Amino acid sequence: MDVPVIFDRKAVRLHRERAARTQRATTPILEAAADILLDRLDDVMRSFSNALDIGGRGILCQGLKRRNIPTITCDISEAQTRCASAPSVCADEEHLPFAPGSFDLVVASLSLHWVNDLPGLFHQIRSILRPDGLFLASIPILPTLRPLRQALEMAELALSDGVSPRVSPLPTQQSCVSLLQRTGFALPVVDTETLELRYRSLRALMADLRAAGETNALALRSRAIPPRLLFPAAAHELEDEKAESFCMPLHMAILTAWSPSGNQPQPLTPGQFTHSLHEVLKQQPQPLTKK
Repeated sequence: MDVPVIFDRKAVRLHRERAARTQRATTPILEAAADILLDRLDDVMRSFSNALDIGGRGILCQGLKRRNIPTITCDISEAQTRCASAPSVCADEEHLPFAPGSFDLVVASLSLHWVNDLPGLFHQIRSILRPDGLFLASIPILPTLRPLRQALEMAELALSDGVSPRVSPLPTQQSCVSLLQRTGFALPVVDTETLELRYRSLRALMADLRAAGETNALALRSRAIPPRLLFPAAAHELEDEKAESFCMPLHMAILTAWSPSGNQPQPLTPGQFTHSLHEVLKQQPQPLTKK
């Protein structure tokens, strides 16, 4: 099946190469996102012997190391692999070079949203997990960056006859649920977390996106130099003159799912139960009433 090419993977790699030198400016955000995944991992009452960190920027693997979990990292950027304090492999996330059953834990912190074929990647992750292995990931979802997209579109419409795609499309929470179900993961759970971020200016927001390697890598992006007044006009749309800063929250879907295994709990089929609800309610103590 042909996969739609939404993202220019060469541009993604170049952005991450540059970010290896600059992402320190966004370390508090990256660490906060990694800590959310590590907290979820700490809630799992079992141990792991071999983990894969996909695109963790050298941050998530440090938390796994503190938990004594042997970890391999992989990234499309060679420079990013050198950021990791763990054995690293430079590889395109769309074509993972690992044998089936290689890991009992796969983690990915804010690193899967530039992949063209997410269903294909999820199939690969399920394959490289051992039975009853855990997949734990965070993905930016809508409405992240929606105010930025709207401000750029309104500014460009005011300056020209049309708009160019400048902000990456992001999935929704429900589409993440559907992806896990389509790819055959067991016990999928998708909930959300939000990092409340505020910026004093559009310039500061764009500087963070650039430092983190999160600027426009859409295959259909315009290669032309943007209109000179585009970003000042977008700043006028986005910034509030009455406030010192504006809100640009990072909404994340937190994905927790397991590779299928015969010893996992199974949901009851309709009508399969051991106690009658009527009998349970009859056994409940009756509330006291005052006369």
